[in-house]
Amino acid sequence: MDNGPLTDEEITERLAALPGWVRTGDEITRTFAIRYHGGVAMIVHVADIERLIGHHADIDLRWDHIRFGITTHDAGHRLTEADFDLAARINRIAAAHEATPRDA
Repeated sequence: MDNGPLTDEEITERLAALPGWVRTGDEITRTFAIRYHGGVAMIVHVADIERLIGHHADIDLRWDHIRFGITTHDAGHRLTEADFDLAARINRIAAAHEATPRDA
């Protein structure tokens, strides 16, 4: 997978395919409603996948929600294809843990 920074047009296209993810500068974010212990289990699941693919999100767990922030540090904190791949994987994991979309 090419890990070079994406253009603004490419980022817009990829975001359109991932409803719920929002671009904030050179990061994409999404928040899910989930209770604390469910969020811990979800983090473990996401961390297992992240370890396998070698790409990681910033994760913020609160008592009733979890927020993911993704950017590629090795690409100068720019968005790359790897970020959108991880976001899609997080969406699937969130569904498996019955986490629901939440407005930030």
